[in-house]
Amino acid sequence: MESTRPEVQPAAGPAAGRSARRLPRPPRGDTVLAVVVLGFSLLALAGYTGATGWALLLTVALCAPLAWRRSHPEPAAGVVFAAAALQVLSPGVGPLVADVAVLLAIYALSAYGADWARPVALLVGLGGALVAVLRYGSSIWSGQNLGSALVSLVFLVGFLGMVVLVVWGFGVLRRSRVARTEAVQERARLVEVEREQQLRLVAQAERARIARDLHDVVAHSLAVMITQADGGRYAARSNPDSAVQALETIAETGRTALSEMRRLLGVLRDEAPATSATAPQPGLEDLSALVDGLRSGGLAVTLESRGEPAALPQGMGLAAYRIVQEGLTNVLKHAGPQATARVHLWWSPSALTVDVVDDGRGAAAVAPDDGPGHGLLGMRERAAVYGGSVQAGPMPGGGFGVRAVFPLAFTPTAMPGVRA
Repeated sequence: MESTRPEVQPAAGPAAGRSARRLPRPPRGDTVLAVVVLGFSLLALAGYTGATGWALLLTVALCAPLAWRRSHPEPAAGVVFAAAALQVLSPGVGPLVADVAVLLAIYALSAYGADWARPVALLVGLGGALVAVLRYGSSIWSGQNLGSALVSLVFLVGFLGMVVLVVWGFGVLRRSRVARTEAVQERARLVEVEREQQLRLVAQAERARIARDLHDVVAHSLAVMITQADGGRYAARSNPDSAVQALETIAETGRTALSEMRRLLGVLRDEAPATSATAPQPGLEDLSALVDGLRSGGLAVTLESRGEPAALPQGMGLAAYRIVQEGLTNVLKHAGPQATARVHLWWSPSALTVDVVDDGRGAAAVAPDDGPGHGLLGMRERAAVYGGSVQAGPMPGGGFGVRAVFPLAFTPTAMPGVRA
């Protein structure tokens, strides 16, 4: 089976121009074909009584370009056609066995040449058939009457024209087969590229999720620790027991945050075994522990749930937990020392609504040493994964509120509450 036309890459560097001018090495299969055709042609030429040096030169000129018939079909066919034209114009040189190279050049030009070369190959082949019959067929119809001579002429032209059409048609079929093969290979390559892109996107999404988790863990833990440290510092002189309790809360919060950070960062390590034991991701069932920890640290926070709870996907439960955690962290950072917070879970048949509301300083509360954060953006991204939405803004009577809505059937439901 013949291979497709190889691509010739230009050489790089200063020698590129010199190497481009050198004739490239022909494919091995085409070289063998050229040698075989040349060998048979020379053997036939040796028994040709009218053989001359010019006929030998024409034989070589017809057969040698076949070695480049696939790698450079247009130049190779041009040399073959030119040699055939010189043969027709040369007196004393009759038909040669090497003339089969013309048919092979027509096939190569229609199969491997440029789009413009296909009709050129057909026209040159049909025209050459007519010229060859007129040049060498006179001995066939000499002595015949006009009618017989015309019949012989038409028969020979038709026969050679049919041979040219068949060879040209096989070349076109070969071209279409090569095009289909290349199209299949290209589709396979594109599918592989798309698969690799999907894998990269999945990896990036997982890293983004882990980054959001790390943000929530670090921000929440640091806020708790800073609040406890400030409270313990003021209480150390008057109430040492409160200071000790604050230090214990700081230590426990730090250990919990460090453990969760190690678990999250372990996911990013390629060498980590897939079956390594890790703590389960938190969910809505862990909100009580989160609220208790903040309450023991001095934040007046309540947790309330209304409606009939429904089973949530693990990812949705984690998203809701992180939103509550981020909301309470913002309360610690911005609401003020005397603020109270409320966490409400509203269950309906179509949606879960999570409210985190405080009565603190509201939108005016901005820590002077805080840079622009990504807490609200992370909340919205988490909710959007499950078709939900997040609204946040100051409350009418003071304070600040965050509302997240998770459609249980992935059909967002508008519910009254916090205004954006």
